Amino acid sequence: MNRTRSYRMIVAAGLVVTLLSACNTVKGAGRDVESVGKAAERAID
Repeated sequence: MNRTRSYRMIVAAGLVVTLLSACNTVKGAGRDVESVGKAAERAID
């Protein structure tokens, strides 16, 4: 029983780390898209 609980805790921690890193990646991608949009806007003007 104790091994099962430990296994679940390890899996849960791995999922949390994965989700948090995915958030940073999406946030960074959003910034990149925003900067490209601003550069295009400046080029058009």
